[in-house]
Amino acid sequence: MRTAAKSDRPVGPRGNLPDARTGKRFPLQLPITISEEQSARKHQGTTTNVSAAGLYVRAERPLKVGSRISFDIMLPGQVLGTPRDVRIRCAGRVVRAESNRRVPRKKQAAAREKQRGMACVIDQYRFIRNHTE
Repeated sequence: MRTAAKSDRPVGPRGNLPDARTGKRFPLQLPITISEEQSARKHQGTTTNVSAAGLYVRAERPLKVGSRISFDIMLPGQVLGTPRDVRIRCAGRVVRAESNRRVPRKKQAAAREKQRGMACVIDQYRFIRNHTE
């Protein structure tokens, strides 16, 4: 990871902006259903990486930055070294969303298949012991 010239702060993937991530990120592709706090709508997506502080999700329609969200995430037992999968109920917010740039007409069909990404922080979480909750 690069560092900024005048400080020891890490530089993120966008060049001169510091990388605000905290904690180790694990590359996990897990299905996820996100609920908006102010709406009954649910959004389907797939995580691309997960940490204790947040996650990056690819979804057909990203939510607006600042949206309060809740979601359950099922962590596979084989990844955790536990005999059973572990469900975690999370509340958080969207802190970054990929832009929805206009796509040239020739590439529109491929773009429809591509999902947009969003970075979310986890403000609260709790382990769900009974998976029927």
